[in-house]
Amino acid sequence: RVSIVLKCVLCVFQMYHILQSRRHRPSVWTFNRASEWWGVIVPGFTNTQWLENFRMSEETFIYLCNKLRPAMERRDTNFRVCVPLKKRVAIALWKLATGSEYRSVGHLFGASISTVCRCVQEFCAAAETLLIPEQIRFPDQERFKEMAAYIENRWGLPQCIGAIDGSHIPIIAPQDYHCDYFNRVVDGKGLFWNVFTGLPGSLHDARVLRLSTLWEVASLGNHIPASTKNIAGVNVGYYILGDSAYPLQNWLLKPFIDTGRLTAEQRFYNMKISRARVVVENAFGRLKGRWCFLFLSVLSLFCSVTHRLYKHSHDVEKGLIECSRLCIFLPP
Repeated sequence: RVSIVLKCVLCVFQMYHILQSRRHRPSVWTFNRASEWWGVIVPGFTNTQWLENFRMSEETFIYLCNKLRPAMERRDTNFRVCVPLKKRVAIALWKLATGSEYRSVGHLFGASISTVCRCVQEFCAAAETLLIPEQIRFPDQERFKEMAAYIENRWGLPQCIGAIDGSHIPIIAPQDYHCDYFNRVVDGKGLFWNVFTGLPGSLHDARVLRLSTLWEVASLGNHIPASTKNIAGVNVGYYILGDSAYPLQNWLLKPFIDTGRLTAEQRFYNMKISRARVVVENAFGRLKGRWCFLFLSVLSLFCSVTHRLYKHSHDVEKGLIECSRLCIFLPP
């Protein structure tokens, strides 16, 4: 009986090995897509071509990929080879930079429409999770000193730490809570350190400011240090600059309303304020020129983040995309 059992076991093992040798690797049919542009042309791009096509240098692109790797990298499976991390990031950047339709982006990178859409969504979600907390935050006390010194040396305004402004982004609003999706964003001279989005574009600038976290922390003095400097016999703390739409606060200065009866000193003050505030307008111009596709608050935040990365990497300035409301200028 033992010999019979052993013969049976041996036969089973032999049949198993025969079946394994004849077994083919499982495969799934996929549409053959051309990706020569990404695989052959892009690797030969010069730094200028990277800036023109992806709105950032190759060095910044690699840095961005490494930052987003934990959330965006995928693994190959037995059925399909995944889209590489760099290609996923490049697809999202191309969509945001050019505003091309998903079909056109897919043809360019050799990907399906659903893959392009998924890459953009996952890219923005990863940027919101990994980049925004790191890149957009209130400066510390030492950084406030550097900001104030920079503005004083350039425009002669002591204790000034930035300028505030807003810009509206039209979007295709959802049926539910549509007002909550018209957003505004905080912006600066290439660097963003406070962002606020999600309010209707019909709101007045002053109302948006009062609903923002900036108003709360600045009014309580929790984040802006109480560092004062004696100017003409007055102890002046840190302040930011706003236009006439914003309320006058001890930390927010605005120009005199021109009624035609301003004194020479008041006109000179308005000129100094306007010369310093123009940096925030320039920042919005660069933002809107660089990124041509924006439809959600998270994209506004992402564009703010990448604008900071862009400036930190010393890339050539070339413009950005439209974002929305509150804006703060932070000198580099």
